[in-house]
Amino acid sequence: MGMISEFKAFALRGNVVELAIGVIVGGAFGKIVNSFIEDVITPLLLKPALAAANLSRIEELTIFGGVKYGMFISALINFIIIAFVLFLIIKGLNATKKEEEITPVAPSGPTQEELLIQIRDLLKK
Repeated sequence: MGMISEFKAFALRGNVVELAIGVIVGGAFGKIVNSFIEDVITPLLLKPALAAANLSRIEELTIFGGVKYGMFISALINFIIIAFVLFLIIKGLNATKKEEEITPVAPSGPTQEELLIQIRDLLKK
């Protein structure tokens, strides 16, 4: 029974649950990016180049009869878009963190000058 309870504690720990949620959201985000590339970018920006190559999708680009460099280009575009969006998200989070930072509070005790004045006064007595 000890191993089962340890596993339950591990699996339900905050970090593991957050990681699982991140993976699920990341998978959904990847599908959104793929759709954006295939359904928006490719028709708008790459259509003339694909029409010249008699292709309908960037993934169909091949060289030397079988090397699918179109798949590589598609993956590269996916990566750039995902990296840029994540950059914007992190930049936004960092900006809100900077606004939330609290200025350091001065110590409530006497300052160095006040202590020296007290020592001087004690020495005078």
